[in-house]
Amino acid sequence: MKQSLFFLLLFSSLTYAQSKYLDNHSCSECHEKIYEEYQTSAHSKGYFNNELHRKIANRANPKKYVCATCHMPMADNLKELIEGKARPNRDNKTHTDAISCYFCHTIAYVKKSHKHNINLKARQAKNFKPTLYGRLLNPDDSDKHSSSKNPIYGQKVCMGCHSHKLNDNNVTIFRAMSDKQNSIKCIECHMPEIEGGAEKMDKRARGHHASHKFLGIHDKEFRKKGVDINATINNKELQVTLTNKMAHPLIIQPARAKFLKIEVKRGGKTTWSNYKNSPSEDKKAYFAYSFKRDGKKVIIPATATKGSANNLNAKESRTLTYTIPILKKGDKVVISLYVQLAKSDCLKAIELEEKSLVEPSLIKSITIKY
Repeated sequence: MKQSLFFLLLFSSLTYAQSKYLDNHSCSECHEKIYEEYQTSAHSKGYFNNELHRKIANRANPKKYVCATCHMPMADNLKELIEGKARPNRDNKTHTDAISCYFCHTIAYVKKSHKHNINLKARQAKNFKPTLYGRLLNPDDSDKHSSSKNPIYGQKVCMGCHSHKLNDNNVTIFRAMSDKQNSIKCIECHMPEIEGGAEKMDKRARGHHASHKFLGIHDKEFRKKGVDINATINNKELQVTLTNKMAHPLIIQPARAKFLKIEVKRGGKTTWSNYKNSPSEDKKAYFAYSFKRDGKKVIIPATATKGSANNLNAKESRTLTYTIPILKKGDKVVISLYVQLAKSDCLKAIELEEKSLVEPSLIKSITIKY
């Protein structure tokens, strides 16, 4: 079964590689605004401009770039990258375009699979302009491509890369969606409708389009929407309730961590906190994956034989209870939820020059005045 799925992916990639490839920049001629949005998105970040991804991929396997399936999917030598017969090449447009416009708009079908789903690419006739797919009714053709509506873009298109990933030991190292979910909820949340037509000329006067910023954790305002924080204080007991409003778990990526920082402040000074040195000291409020190989902790999960996570499932609420000092008039309790794009443990396995990856970023905060 494993071998047949590999050849299915390979056949799809080889068939597609024969057709003309439209690079990201070529899309900007007609889709200027969408191209500008895409340039700020996580989809535009790949092996060459995403330090965290590149260093984890290299550490996981310095010879084979197996992550190429989702992170460099338009590579014209995808098979060689996965098998370790080639390395990412900065001079190759199909490598530097990351998760390209062309890739996302030529997915014909998503095949469910045990380790990870497989994006099946639409066959394109050699020496003819390609057909691009999307959700628009009566989409416009251009001199570069034909256009067609494909139902998969409201159903399973995100499931190809954003569903799940298991390593060779059948340990889950990434899970964002269940098999019963569809892509329309992803699109409504991460690609909201905004002003401006999908094309520069807006020939059909649509007046709006789906944002291609692919809003997520990197956007300060957007990330506030995903979680609610509520708290009550009764004598020495503080109860903090976190509600995950998202349609996916609170933690998805294995390198990431989200955590609560709770402080009792008096006269501008912190008199109590839920941890002293590291947020991971408060295990119930530290949301992250953890992995082991043969009983020993590992940071990079590619070879893990066991994995677990402290997580909040989609739409789940959880109440955490703390014993705090008796509060006096004028005291404040500040409860903040933070994210680390690369949790502190990552630095034990890789060196990161971009310090913002490790520095906590605020998601949301509430203050209770006593």
